[in-house]
Amino acid sequence: SIQVLYSYEVKWVESTLAWADRWDVYLIGSPDDDIHYFAIVNSLMIVLFLTGAIATIMIRTLRKDIAGYNEMQTLEEAQEETGWKLVHGDVFRPPQVSPMLLSVFVGTGAQIGTAFLISMVFAILKFLNPLKKGQTLSTLLLVYVLCGSVAGYTSARLYKFCDAKSWKQNTLYTAVALPGALVAIFCVLNVFLSMAGAATAASFLTIVALFALWCCISAPLVFIGAYFGLRAEKLEVPTKTNQIARVIPELPWHVHPLVTTILGGILPFGSVCIELAFIMSALWLHQIYYVMGFLLAVLIILGATCAEVAIVMCYLQLCSEDHRWWWKSFWNCASAGGYLFLYSIWFLSSRLDLVGILPVVVYLTYMGMISILFGLFCGAVGVLASFWFNRTIYGAVKVD
Repeated sequence: SIQVLYSYEVKWVESTLAWADRWDVYLIGSPDDDIHYFAIVNSLMIVLFLTGAIATIMIRTLRKDIAGYNEMQTLEEAQEETGWKLVHGDVFRPPQVSPMLLSVFVGTGAQIGTAFLISMVFAILKFLNPLKKGQTLSTLLLVYVLCGSVAGYTSARLYKFCDAKSWKQNTLYTAVALPGALVAIFCVLNVFLSMAGAATAASFLTIVALFALWCCISAPLVFIGAYFGLRAEKLEVPTKTNQIARVIPELPWHVHPLVTTILGGILPFGSVCIELAFIMSALWLHQIYYVMGFLLAVLIILGATCAEVAIVMCYLQLCSEDHRWWWKSFWNCASAGGYLFLYSIWFLSSRLDLVGILPVVVYLTYMGMISILFGLFCGAVGVLASFWFNRTIYGAVKVD
């Protein structure tokens, strides 16, 4: 046998490129950039157009309604009230079904949105490296934990408005419900991964660290936020609530809860579906996602879209003399999480090539958790937007 020796020579050349931009040669200028940017801009333009159109229609319609109602009061016409003004004595009636659960959901959704917004700002300021997905995930988790006070404050203020008394239980559920459910699912899944000898199984110290973050940081911050939320004054509304609830007439088909829930989530999901394809590829196909500025813009557009959808659905519901808008406003937007999960199933069948049952279970479990978070955020925006809308329109009319 002949022994062959190989040698090589390295020549270092000084570069003027900044250290923070050293990966731009891989991140910028790829063949898909034109398609990527066009898809994002196209999605944003469509959503902005729809948002502007809906806002214009609503403003013109509401101005006509408010002017008509106030003119009737001025002329003291003895006409029967019609439309959404007819339910002014019941529109701010607290939800009769699980006000505590609604408060927990809205508070948790506010926490999710705040955490994601702050994380995107960090990414835009280049505090996060898109190549280090573990660092990004850790930052998201840490920011979510530190935003626990947002959940406690929002949940407590909404629960206080509902005149409920079990504020300790409400605060505890806000601190425990979502983190506890996600940690429990993660631990069960991790047991199966460990039994299968998977490299993605988390170590025992990682699980202990998650529990420490939850119990020592997140939960106390939720209680601190709830303390300030309960000490704050009760949210004021422009109308008084009647002692006896108004009888709700038979509703037309377009405001049926099932119909509005199915239709309500289409537009919020549609505002992110194109961008979602790139995010899913980064999560599951080992690609790199780096356009954080566009992602922040999509997040803002998503919030605006959820608010617009919730307001329109709430307006149509009130015009049908149905004052039970609390839970409907939540589910009308939260159903976008269901569309996200359906999209993940399509992505699994068309883009991924997973072998075995366990990888499929892991994928569906993680996407189910992401869909729940997405739905909670959209639902929280829907409830808060509808509440603001109702306070605004009923504060603009003269009510006896």
